[in-house]
Amino acid sequence: MTSSANSAWTGMVPVDDTALSVTDTRGPGRPVVYLNGAYADRRPWRPVIAELGTGWRHITFDERSRGRSKGSADHSFEACVRDVDAVLEATGVDRPLLVGWSYGAALAVHWAERNPDRVLGVVSVDGAIPYGLTGEEGRERIRRLFRRMRLLLPLVRPLGMAARMTADQHADVNIEANEINAAIEPVLDRVTCPVRYVLATGASLGGGQEEMERMRASLDPVLARKPNIRVSAKVASNHSRILRKDFRAVAEAVRETAAAHDQRTR
Repeated sequence: MTSSANSAWTGMVPVDDTALSVTDTRGPGRPVVYLNGAYADRRPWRPVIAELGTGWRHITFDERSRGRSKGSADHSFEACVRDVDAVLEATGVDRPLLVGWSYGAALAVHWAERNPDRVLGVVSVDGAIPYGLTGEEGRERIRRLFRRMRLLLPLVRPLGMAARMTADQHADVNIEANEINAAIEPVLDRVTCPVRYVLATGASLGGGQEEMERMRASLDPVLARKPNIRVSAKVASNHSRILRKDFRAVAEAVRETAAAHDQRTR
């Protein structure tokens, strides 16, 4: 556990059979909790955090078996929801603004739906969209993808682009995530806080541009009936590069979400 002169804190937070590496800048402003992509560590958030500046309280962490966190026997979505609870308890944060990318966006939406009185708002970065590869055909497509990547995963792990999991475990996480996203529309309907989306327009690993556009279009019925849920920006980058290329749009969505919360509470 370490802290610096500006009171930033870094430490390990125990939860279940593991421990999470957490950093809290302890800035003077609203707490923003960043939820990573399925296999990523927290490094991709650095440009967003730098753009927002020191006036916010930035809390980042690595999910179990990712980054500097310890390994675990449980990589389920529900385990990752518990990780969010553990981080909030350890940092003493009660009303966070959750910013999630991809898998992290689904985590943010589910946590917000379960804790309506404890969340300030959600920013979803190209995630939490009601679309997923499901059924036996979808599951097999995902498993084939990760079997092809099995030799690459250990090489990109030091870059924060893969977890300390086998190829099959990576596939299991992705299969569950697809099922959760495919069923997320009723969850979005129950979310009451401000939600802002930043959507990419390019292709993704495992999905071409046309398929990704169909996926993003599945959000339209939710936007039509839920005034608290809006698209803050559509950006030119693809799914994997959105935080690096369009961090300013993500930071602006954070500001917009906080302002929307303030307007509702006046």
